[in-house]
Amino acid sequence: MSVPFQPLAVRTYTATSALGRGLDAHYAALVASRSGLRANDFSSAPLACWIGRVDGVEDAALPAAHAAWDCRNNRLAWLGLQQDHFLEQALDARLRYGAARVALVLGTSTASIGATEEGYRTLDADGRIPPELRRPLIHAPHSLAGFVAEALGLEGPCLTVSTACSSSAKVFAHAERLIRLGLADAAVVGGVDTLCDSVLFGFNALELVSPEPCQPFDQARRGISIGEAAGFALLERLDAAPQAPRLLGYGESSDAHHMSTPPPDGLGAELALRAALSRAGLRAEQVDYINLHGTASQKNDEVEAALIARTFPIHTRASSTKGFTGHTLGAAGILEAALALQAIERGLIPANLGARTPDAVCGPQFAWESEQRPVQVALSNSFGFGGNNACLVFGGAPA
Repeated sequence: MSVPFQPLAVRTYTATSALGRGLDAHYAALVASRSGLRANDFSSAPLACWIGRVDGVEDAALPAAHAAWDCRNNRLAWLGLQQDHFLEQALDARLRYGAARVALVLGTSTASIGATEEGYRTLDADGRIPPELRRPLIHAPHSLAGFVAEALGLEGPCLTVSTACSSSAKVFAHAERLIRLGLADAAVVGGVDTLCDSVLFGFNALELVSPEPCQPFDQARRGISIGEAAGFALLERLDAAPQAPRLLGYGESSDAHHMSTPPPDGLGAELALRAALSRAGLRAEQVDYINLHGTASQKNDEVEAALIARTFPIHTRASSTKGFTGHTLGAAGILEAALALQAIERGLIPANLGARTPDAVCGPQFAWESEQRPVQVALSNSFGFGGNNACLVFGGAPA
């Protein structure tokens, strides 16, 4: 790279998904190889599939001061902010740097579209959305970031990234640029996506939804299981948190190939991967673990498995965690970044859950069962519809 990459500290981070609320719940499920998927009990009409649903979202309530933002997506965001003391840490950053010096960069693919669906399903006699849902704030792609900015009292740069399934991975890249360019001193990054009919029936119309729990990298895989999640991280310069795990690099690319299918040669994914390693100043053999995009769709898994087989040595471990959580769409990047960071901090390689007969293209790098081993460098891949690719490199603090 022409400009040396300065790593950023990940002072704190959190995740909420079908595995539970907070990092301890996720670690416990990963250790036990226990999936959070369940038979679909969400959609407004029957659909035979499995989903990764977060319990308690319906009963969650936003603080009265933020009631105008109320919808399923923002309720899940509020639940997520309250895990692992993240809310307190974010408010502390605001106190230390000032509200205008903390950026907010959040990813989502559907934002609050579930509330818009509800409005159109309950039109009144005049064909209008019912009064309680006539809230423009929630019928917009920026609903999530607007709510979180208000909830945290942040006044710095505020961005919504919506690049399909790479959305909340790309937020790390945006945040790094904002901090490097002096536009912010810290950044809250993350993403939230919730279940809704649009994604369930939309992906089903594309014949991408599996009728059984998803099986990433299995030769008999039949498609994805859709999930929901919320995750957040607080990024600062290294001198502010020298003992924290760190963002070592990132890579981004755009396939410009097809709206829903990666190029057969995997060039876009490979460009993002190589850019990430280059920024981090690392060679492939220095990577200990890769959290794969691994959606269990036919083409994605085939292309990604071939990329791993030809790029990394046999001692590098790799697995998809979507058999645990489902594909959480715009929240997948932050959720799987959190799991990669957990691999570093707890020495756990998650199993590639759901695969019974590995696809022949998979190399010896795949961890079919969970493993306990030291991890110093971990990657997280996120490859979205339309060819929006992102790869993140995380590392542990030096001993």
